[in-house]
Formats: sequence, C-alpha cells, structure tokens
Amino acid sequence: MKKLSSSRKKFVGNSITYLMVVAFYVIVLALTSAGLVSPSIQGQLIPICAYVTMAISLNLVVGFSGELSLGHAGFMSVGAFSGVVAATALQETIPFGPARLAVAMLVGAVAAGIAGVIVGVPVLRLRGDYLAIVTLAFGEIIKNIINILYVGIDKHGLRISIVNEVALGLVDGGKTILKGPMGATANQKLSSFTAGFILVLIALTIVLNLVNSRAGRAIMALRDNRIAAESVGIQVTKYKLMAFVTSAVLAGAAGALYAMNYSSIAAKKFDFNTSILILVFVVLGGLGNIRGSIISAAFLTVLPEFLRELNLDKYRMLVYAIVLILVMLATNSPSAMNFFSGLRNKKAAKKGGAH
Repeated sequence: MKKLSSSRKKFVGNSITYLMVVAFYVIVLALTSAGLVSPSIQGQLIPICAYVTMAISLNLVVGFSGELSLGHAGFMSVGAFSGVVAATALQETIPFGPARLAVAMLVGAVAAGIAGVIVGVPVLRLRGDYLAIVTLAFGEIIKNIINILYVGIDKHGLRISIVNEVALGLVDGGKTILKGPMGATANQKLSSFTAGFILVLIALTIVLNLVNSRAGRAIMALRDNRIAAESVGIQVTKYKLMAFVTSAVLAGAAGALYAMNYSSIAAKKFDFNTSILILVFVVLGGLGNIRGSIISAAFLTVLPEFLRELNLDKYRMLVYAIVLILVMLATNSPSAMNFFSGLRNKKAAKKGGAH
C-alpha cells in the first residue's frame, strides 16, 4: 500500500508539472494573439524555454546526483555552435526551417553528449569542490576553443581553421559560419516558442522517467550515501556518468535552440556567469525539485524585462538582485540551505583533516 501511495503521489506530482507547462504555453499563445504581450517579453519566450531546459538538466546533476557542476554553460555552448554549423551547412539540403532546427538541435545534443562523456569519464572520479573546479575549467576551455575557431563551408564541404578567416581558403560562393571571437554572425533565426515548448516537454519526460526508474534510484542512493550504495553493488561511475551525460545532452539541445534565436552569437555569452545563473535557478527552485526549477528559471529570466518596462532600467540589476534575496528569504528553501551548508561542512572537514 505504501508503494502504491508513493507511486500515486509521484504520478500526481508529475502530472501537475506537465499541466503547468502546457497551461503556460496555452496562456502565452492566447495573450500574444490578443496583443497583450509586449515585443520585449515575446523576445524572452525562447530564452525562457532554453533556460528552463538547462535548469531541469542541471538539477539532474546537482539535485539528484549530488554533484556540483559549474561548467554547464560549456555544454550549452557546444550545442549552440555545433547546431549553428549544422543548420547553416544544411540550408540547401533541408530548406524547411522547423525540420532544419530539429536537426540542428539533435546535432547539438549529440555533440554536447560526446563532450559530456569525454569530460565525465575522468572528472566524475572527483568529488565536491574538486569536481566543481574541473567543470568550471572545462567551461572556460570550451569558450576559448570557440574563440579561436573559424569554420566555413563551400562546394567542397566544411573547412576549419584556428588561424584566421583567410586560412579557410573558401572558393567563390563559400560562406564563413564561425568567425573566432565574433562567433556566428549570420545565423538564420529558426527558433520558435513552440519548438522551445516541445523541448521542455522532452526534457521533462527524460528526466522524470530517469529519476523514477531503477537507475534513478541508484543515482539518488549514491547521492545519499555513496559507501552504502557501493557496498550493495551499485556502480558509481556508471550511474554518475549516466546523469552527467543526460544532463549534457539536454543542455546541448537547449544551446542550439538558444543560438538559433539570434542573428549573431559569440562564445562570451556562455561564460562562467551563465553557469552560475543556471545554478541559481536550480538552488532557488529547490534541489531535486523539477517544478521549482521550471518556475524559478522562467521567473528570473523574464524579471529583468518586466523591470525595464517599469522604467527601472538604471536600477534594473539592483532590483533584480534584491528580489532574488527576498525570494530566498521568503521561501527559506531547506534544499538551498542544506546545499550551501554542505559545502561549508566539506571545507571545514578538509581543514580539520589537514591539521
């Protein structure tokens, strides 16, 4: 009876989360068609979907797996620029925009997943602060690689250089896609709010099914007590890597969606501050709380634009920070408190061990 009751609670909770996302989509479409949504807010709808997906995916690592990752923007950038390259290269092959966007997001997801495996295999042997530092370094490495990367396409196919645009040696009719520090400057804007809504539903389905599966229970067992989990035969690397790579794949798809919303985008957009912003979404919404991550990501993404419309442009980021602090104090989220107190306890234990 307890198992049945627990399963029923999970089903009801998951259903509420899905209904909340669908209701938001329907309400926004209705308000937009009625002309009640300003252009600036409409411009934030796709970033909201991208950031919601990022928050859901990072919660899988930080909330359910119990690992602190500070390089999530790195996976987002891998997906963003690989997706842009794929969309531009397939412009003549796949003229239908939504289909090309879907392929670009798939390419971005696969590229980010490969990066997740490359980083995750050696990195997930580390714990706590060490893991955070290495993932932070990964994000910065990716940003610097993209800053020196030049990619073009002509009738002979893709050309890549780390010197300059001239070194690509493009023939007549060729086109440069990535221009080093300038990034992608001639994107075709393919993203749509509907595509973002579908991506959020896909991310929800993947994460919720994983969390409620046998593998998800193993991941949470490792989070709660690693030694006890290992003693009953749970493979640490396997399940940690499963959560890490799944999170990277979703981040890559979100990155492609985000990049294809702008005519130009540079690597500096996906820096350390972006990783911290996504972590704030997760912590504010509650570690292991998918619904909370969705609400906090949507709220904090659109808040600066609301403040801009209230003619608080000069004090926009100040008010944003104050609102963030007040929300944290009002909710008094136990997960957030436990998260940061856990970090402090780890540091104190290390200092004690050093003595």
